[in-house]
Amino acid sequence: MRSNSTTSFSKIAATAGLLLALAGDVIDVHGAWVDGRRYGPFLCRAEFPLAEIEPLLSQLPPIQAGLMEFLEIPATREPIEVFLFSSKTTYDRYLAKNLPKVAYRRALYVKNNGPGQVYAYRGPHFDKDLRHEVTHALLHGVLPVVPLWLDEGLAVYFENPPEKRLFDSPQWESIRWALRLGGARRLENLEKIRRVEDLDRGDYRFAWAWVHFLLHGPPAAREELVRFIGDIQSGRPFGLLSERLRLRLGDPMEMFTAHLRTWSRP
Repeated sequence: MRSNSTTSFSKIAATAGLLLALAGDVIDVHGAWVDGRRYGPFLCRAEFPLAEIEPLLSQLPPIQAGLMEFLEIPATREPIEVFLFSSKTTYDRYLAKNLPKVAYRRALYVKNNGPGQVYAYRGPHFDKDLRHEVTHALLHGVLPVVPLWLDEGLAVYFENPPEKRLFDSPQWESIRWALRLGGARRLENLEKIRRVEDLDRGDYRFAWAWVHFLLHGPPAAREELVRFIGDIQSGRPFGLLSERLRLRLGDPMEMFTAHLRTWSRP
């Protein structure tokens, strides 16, 4: 099944092209940083030459273009600082010295009073981690609050390489096994989780699945998501998306599971 609500990727590509026009501007570096460049809204500093990961960095501004297209939000209002480490050892050392009170994770998005900051190190999951964390940074650069399930669901969606997001996401296999075993998770249950520490792997997978349904399922579902995001952005009461979908769709769970069972390449 392929819904008419599938985003126009030509529009995303056009917007991404405008953002990439800023790519490659050199920025100041000092201390341990070997290289520093701007890629769209991202101010990247690294312990290694950024030319070594140019293909990955070129994928970051299009994530902003995708969020702008899918959610009908503007570009982030502020730059995002990205700090890239050559190894887990130097990453751990930096966090212990500079962010000792932040709960340790393999990669981090941190937002205090200044610009959002992303930290990641070159390891087996580097590409995925970087795309995931910059998605958080882009969302929080525009919206005053992002419900946890939506924040993580979008980050998992965009952590996948661009060519795999629509049909070939690695999440599909486990989601479809869960459906066969009757283990689908309702959006209402995801909405009750308020702390990242309380999310398990299944919660992440089903947050992704609900995002996929909202972006590529019935047009009315995406319309309600856009309205929900618009209310958040404008400071209006936004409530629970599950309740809004129930009023709009009748039984979103039935539509959700049908979408997951039938979605396939045309």
